[in-house]
Parts: sequence; C-alpha cells; structure tokens
Amino acid sequence: MENETEVKIWDPLVRFFHWALVLAFCIAYITEDDFLSLHVYAGYFICGLILVRLIWGLVGTRHARFSSFVKKPDEVIAYLKDVIAFRAKRHLGHNPAGGAMVVALLLMLVITLVTGIAAYGAEQLSGPLAGVMANLPYFVGKAFEEIHEFCANFTLLLVALHLLGVAFASLQHGENLVRAMVTGRKQTD
Repeated sequence: MENETEVKIWDPLVRFFHWALVLAFCIAYITEDDFLSLHVYAGYFICGLILVRLIWGLVGTRHARFSSFVKKPDEVIAYLKDVIAFRAKRHLGHNPAGGAMVVALLLMLVITLVTGIAAYGAEQLSGPLAGVMANLPYFVGKAFEEIHEFCANFTLLLVALHLLGVAFASLQHGENLVRAMVTGRKQTD
C-alpha cells in the first residue's frame, strides 16, 4: 500500500545511475595506479552511464529531465543566498543548487573521461584514441594525464561539496535526501 504522505520523485533509472556512478567513480579513483585495467573499465562504465543519463535528461521522467532542474545562474545564486539566510524554499526534485551541482559533476566527469582516454591512448597505446595519440610527443600524453588527475581530484572536491549540500538541505528541510535517492520517494509536505 502506498504511503499517502509520500510521492515518487526519482525513477529507477536515475537511482541506478546515481549509485552506479558512485561505485564506478570510487573504483576508478582508488585503482588509478595499481590496477590499470580495472581503472579503465570503470572509466568506460562511467562513460556509458553518462551517455544514458544525458539521454534520460532529455526524454526521461519529469524530475529526471534537465529542463526541470537546470536553472539560470542568477536563480542558483538567489537560492544559495536563501539557503544562507535559512529561508530556502523546499523542492521536490533538485533544488537550483543541486541542479547546478549535477551539471558541474557531469561536466567534470566528461572532461575527466576524455583526458583519461587521451592519456591512455598516448601512454599505453590503447583505447579508442590510441591511433590519434600514438605519434604525438611524450609530453602530450603526460599533459593529458596531469589534467586527468586534476579533474578527478576536482570531481572528488565537487562530490564532497555535494555531500555537504545534501546534509545541509536534509537538515534545513527536515528530510532524508539519501533515503529519497534509495527509495525514490519524498515527503509531500
């Protein structure tokens, strides 16, 4: 029996994407040097997840669509000011700051993936860019590797900010946002 005080927000695909991305990013991050094959497979898996999420962001359910949560920068800034003043409006889906974080994380993950694939092609002569990267000078591959590592670390910083935002919004609005990403449901009021 459905709980009448709850409403379905996050569909199964969004929830699978979220938690699979968490797992795959953790695997990729901790296997960087010692288990290159696992690192590469985790990266390819992340690439597939992002492609599916980008498509779902255009055609998916109401709260999954980018049009429902990607806001203009001035709206995000106004929302953050309201958060600081403890008067932020509660949102059933992503709030404007959460939407901005989704965009930032996706963008950083894409840059991390592209630079990782380029470094893998240049340094290991493997992957989809191996043919393009094979004849470039050594320093080009090293540059892509450095950018890749910076982006992975910056993504980790964004994840930390995301977790702080989730904790703060959960406290400010008296709801468990982690539970909502597990069950797909949030309180209606």
